[in-house]
Amino acid sequence: MDMEKLLQTYVRLAVEQLYGVTATDEQIQIQITNKDFEGDYTLVVFPLLRISRKTPEITANEIGEKVQSLFAEIKSYNAVKGFLNISFTSEFWIQRLNAAVENENFGLLHGNGKKLMIEYSSPNTNKPLHLGHIRNNLLGFAIANILEACGNDVVKVNLVNDRGVHICKSMLAWQKFGNGETPESSGKKGDHLVGEYYVRYDREYKKQLSELTASGVSEDEAKRNVPIQLEVQEMLRKWEAKDTETIALWEKMNSWVYAGFDKTYKDLGVSFDKIYYESQTYLSGKSLVQEGLDKGVFFKEEDGSVWVDLTSDGLDRKLLLRSDETSVYITQDLGTARQRIDEYNIEQMIYVVGNEQNYHFQVLKLILKKLGFAWADAIYHLSYGMVELPEGKMKSREGTVVDADDLIKLMISTAREMSKELGKLDDLSTDEAENICRMTGLGALKYFILKVDPKKTMLFDPKESIDFNGNTGPFIQYTYARINSILRKANEQQIKIPKIAAHANISEKEISIIKLIDMYPETLALAAKEFSPAVIANYAYDIAKEFNQFYHEYQILREENEKLKLFRLMLSQNVAIMIKKLMKLLGIDVPDRM
Repeated sequence: MDMEKLLQTYVRLAVEQLYGVTATDEQIQIQITNKDFEGDYTLVVFPLLRISRKTPEITANEIGEKVQSLFAEIKSYNAVKGFLNISFTSEFWIQRLNAAVENENFGLLHGNGKKLMIEYSSPNTNKPLHLGHIRNNLLGFAIANILEACGNDVVKVNLVNDRGVHICKSMLAWQKFGNGETPESSGKKGDHLVGEYYVRYDREYKKQLSELTASGVSEDEAKRNVPIQLEVQEMLRKWEAKDTETIALWEKMNSWVYAGFDKTYKDLGVSFDKIYYESQTYLSGKSLVQEGLDKGVFFKEEDGSVWVDLTSDGLDRKLLLRSDETSVYITQDLGTARQRIDEYNIEQMIYVVGNEQNYHFQVLKLILKKLGFAWADAIYHLSYGMVELPEGKMKSREGTVVDADDLIKLMISTAREMSKELGKLDDLSTDEAENICRMTGLGALKYFILKVDPKKTMLFDPKESIDFNGNTGPFIQYTYARINSILRKANEQQIKIPKIAAHANISEKEISIIKLIDMYPETLALAAKEFSPAVIANYAYDIAKEFNQFYHEYQILREENEKLKLFRLMLSQNVAIMIKKLMKLLGIDVPDRM
């Protein structure tokens, strides 16, 4: 039982005996005591005044006295206006620590066995993954881990946008300007090579548009008649008509991109249970459009394009099929949603997609409802903020993005340089040092991104992320390595660390650490409820920070009191276990030594 529920039980019994009324959970508000006051947990007394019919101070003192008389675990209490601060005995906290250690499923009791699907990554095959994709992948993977830890059955999926106008742009540019260049001939990663041709297309498009307007054509007319754009539209029509030559080019260039994506995913440490491809789901979307036409939910314009009118719902008209019968993003999203429900019978479908697509998901849910699908309400758009750089936003078409592979290399290189400067690689083999630099660099990148609330736009600063002090991944990793160093020395001294703590005269700092460990179940539940890895990340930092303060203030191996020394070793060991567990939820490895 978490502390809030435990205290609610205590207070409810005290209120019943004092005032003859059973208080509700809403009336018994428990919170962690403010650091400026003495106490472990605080009861907010104001909601109980209607029951006591007394002043806040008198009510707080009466409840405090009664609770303490009923429960030996409560050491003391103090009332500050309408707040009752309650302190528990050290024996109680040691019992709580032991209960956590003995329970193999500690923290995993909040699951309800829901079948959930979470979609993340969703790249386009016309460019490599960039910093924005990194945030998407890390969020999706971490949230899936958190939901699984809460006992849910989670299916991790990726929807690859492998068809459409934007894909044809890269294809056409390669066809026109590539001279047969391949990843092998160029020595470039496949997704990078294809991305260069996407940028090349945009450059050529702007050049031709400029030439048209310079010749006296109006800008609107010029935009409709840019030659290279007309060629792209024709290529898309050929693709949807299964033109042999077009399909062969598409398959070849996509294969280059998939090989590149796979390497980046492996480097990031993310994975999927299933990968969907838009090229395989858009036809299902087209059949849904036909169903909508048959039901009168959709309508055709004179040019043959298909639309849905959502103006009566406060939205706009939405295009579903172009006049040439080629599909758009929403078409395949409709088909993919139905396909997933049919395949997995999921209870909730979570899309990890940036907040610039908020309107898209409003439209998607509403269209599915209009088509009669009750499960449309199971769709949840986990809308996250963009990642920005000190110099501003990234633009793929202009080639001003931060490439994911380059960033990963930079983070590992920076970790190597900083570790050398700090002497953290001394006495390590080359392979061991490189492995630690990789863990530290990736840990810095992942933690810096995941510690920010997903809803917030964030500014990414590589140098700040890799600091070995402060709220960073390397600081938490170093704390874990520090504890392992202590445990190795204990082993060398043939000290047998007990699995269960015996009673000892422990300090307030040790109690603070135990309280943090004790909060794991409710913290995990909160992270799952809010779909926020930031809850876990900052909780891990709080534990690491508290332990480091304890480490600097108290002796562990040199403690003369044998009972206290064994307790501190056991506590340190369980801090390390908790840090490793939390960082694993975030997809971050922790090194045994640094």
